[in-house]
Amino acid sequence: MVLEPKPGRKVIAVVLLAAAFLYSPPIPAVPAEERIQLEIDPSEARAVLAILAARRDGHSVSPMAWRRLFESEPYVRLKKREAALHREFTDDDFRKFVTSDDLARRAADLENTLNRWEKSDLTAAARRVLAYLPSNAVIRAKVYPVIKPQTNSFVFEVQKDPAIFLYLDPKVTAPKFENTVAHELHHIGYASVRPGEGASDANTPSGVRAAVEWMSAFGEGFAMLAAAGSPDTHPHATSNREERERWNRDMANVGRDVQALEGFFLDVIEERLKAKEAIDEKAYSFFGIQGPWYTVGYRMAVVIEKRDGRAALIECMSNPRMLLATYNRDAAALNSQRGEHLPLWSKELLKKIGAASAE
Repeated sequence: MVLEPKPGRKVIAVVLLAAAFLYSPPIPAVPAEERIQLEIDPSEARAVLAILAARRDGHSVSPMAWRRLFESEPYVRLKKREAALHREFTDDDFRKFVTSDDLARRAADLENTLNRWEKSDLTAAARRVLAYLPSNAVIRAKVYPVIKPQTNSFVFEVQKDPAIFLYLDPKVTAPKFENTVAHELHHIGYASVRPGEGASDANTPSGVRAAVEWMSAFGEGFAMLAAAGSPDTHPHATSNREERERWNRDMANVGRDVQALEGFFLDVIEERLKAKEAIDEKAYSFFGIQGPWYTVGYRMAVVIEKRDGRAALIECMSNPRMLLATYNRDAAALNSQRGEHLPLWSKELLKKIGAASAE
């Protein structure tokens, strides 16, 4: 899922999630029946649609209708999020958006889309995702379909009160909506647990620590697999043809992207990239629409699950060193035994990050 149209904005959530993967405090195992707490709250969108319906029917919009919108939980949290990012966001500006002719023309499509989305079985999506999470992971989140000026979607307050804001887009089918929510639920579920030995300690050189921390961005690929529910299901099975074809083209370039990511990791480790701003700028470039953090992460996850099983993959998810070494071992075996041409991480990189030998 593209959380933001501009890379620098998207990764605010991703970096927070990556940090959570590495440093979240442990929580005890949770009974399966208590591991999902999911709520879809369409109150902001419903309030907007009610205002649009009143105007369509020639009625004035009552103060109560505006109050219902401005006091809805999704709107209040949207306003809070925009303020945190120092973006201009006022009730007056939003009122102008809601009463615009453009939005009025889209009212019927928006209402039909919301009706379809609300019928989605998000609990089933959460159960599918739980199969790709440690046994003590929990999924607690609120899903907000929202009508707003900007077309971006995003996660918010992942550690405090996880929320997924989804721009109400008539081009997005209900199955695609469900898949997108599932992708984000995997991030939220993984942020609820503490991983194993993947985190770097204070004695780790700063370059190695920075490189390993950024390897947690491969979580985008893990979430693609988890949302699909199986390595045998295309990760864009619910998407339109254009999105599937783009994904297929990008997957054909995984070898090139492994080399690009390795170059980035080595530049960070050897401090050719040293300033945090420079490191982040380069790392952000690998997000794209669904760039190498997604495709390379997905390729590694699929190889490991098919060869070693899902439990082994889940263990690797929280340990970037184990992830790269395990993938290398499995990919090398497939290349040797089946004549495949899977790209490998170099022994130099594995050694520098302290990963076990791939041999």
